[in-house]
Amino acid sequence: MVFSFFKKQPEKMPERQAARPRAPAVRLPEVPPPVQPVEEVIPLAEPLPDLEFTLDDQPAIAPGSAKALAVQDDSGFDMDEFDRDFTESSVMAIDVGHDLDPLQGDIEQAVVLFANGQDAAARSLLETFIRTYPGQEGLRFWLLLFDLLQVVGDQAGFEKLGVEFAEACETSPPTWREQAPVVRNSENGVKFFSLQGVLTAEGLQPLDELRHMLAAKQPALIDCGKLIGCDDEVAGQFAELLSQARRRGVALTLERAEAFMGRLNDRLQAGDPVHGASWQLLLELLQRLGPQEAFEERAVDYAVTFELSPPSWEVQPVSKSPLPAVTRAADAYYLAGDLKSSRFEELVAVIEQHESPILDFSAVRRMDFFSAGQLVNRLAPYKAAGRDIIIRSPNHLVAELMAVVGLNKQARIIVPKS
Repeated sequence: MVFSFFKKQPEKMPERQAARPRAPAVRLPEVPPPVQPVEEVIPLAEPLPDLEFTLDDQPAIAPGSAKALAVQDDSGFDMDEFDRDFTESSVMAIDVGHDLDPLQGDIEQAVVLFANGQDAAARSLLETFIRTYPGQEGLRFWLLLFDLLQVVGDQAGFEKLGVEFAEACETSPPTWREQAPVVRNSENGVKFFSLQGVLTAEGLQPLDELRHMLAAKQPALIDCGKLIGCDDEVAGQFAELLSQARRRGVALTLERAEAFMGRLNDRLQAGDPVHGASWQLLLELLQRLGPQEAFEERAVDYAVTFELSPPSWEVQPVSKSPLPAVTRAADAYYLAGDLKSSRFEELVAVIEQHESPILDFSAVRRMDFFSAGQLVNRLAPYKAAGRDIIIRSPNHLVAELMAVVGLNKQARIIVPKS
């Protein structure tokens, strides 16, 4: 057994620091905030002058500087020049009044709804307004409602409203107007048709008359000089009637249709399989008016677009007895139907040819807001040049819309009394 000669040293305990008392915290005395002296407000003897504000980022201009702005005299301001400059760049030249008459505001609300094709909403508003504005105060609303019922063809409602009008306004009501004839007879039994404006499914009276004429195999002359356009439904029916007349050998002559055919041709694009009925009408017009090369080119486009066999050119028989000329009233330029998205390019030639042109709106049922604004822009330069243009016989709904867009500043608007 081995014993250590060295004695094991005892482990020393670590020394702990002696606890020392902390010095007591010294609290500083609270210092109250300084009291601001109250300045006495002395009222001014005179009010401050008007202040002139300028932008900080713009340098001030010395009064004697060469760059000082001159104050312009506006005594030579010309309202006609203002209208011309601004209506050319804006579709809708509407005067916005800060203190709009509530009655006028209600008028505008109703006519804009009608212009947008919201007949039911416009009718409901007008039926409310004729009771909100009793007696003669609401006469304009009564006339608007009468014309709306006339446009939609509600004769029973028109007659019923006439009884209420007589009791409320103590005067005779307007009378129901039959549609103006669009077909006139000429010598030798030839019927004359005049197609005008933009034809839609809501105004098919000319095509109905043409259909009856074909059934009786009567010769006819169709004037398309004032025809602006038509929708696909009308195009399909028109094309079918022209085709029937050609197959049955009925003498039917199209007059002044080149401009309408050109617009129709520009509208239809090869490879875009829409407006099939309008394609058929275009081919039927080319079949009648030619030339053959144009027909064959568009026939191929039609076949490629709709994946059909192209129609063939048919030689038209030469008529030995041409249709007699039909006399037409030339006192005015007549528009008809629903004017939608119209730009009125044709009015340039009309206005240039007449010293005091008259635009007859008696057969216009409706005009949308865009067309009304375009008509303002079309007439404004002539008004600025001192020309006197008359818009004759629009219905009250169309006339009120014309006033909304400021057309009454560009032309004289003559509205029927009833």
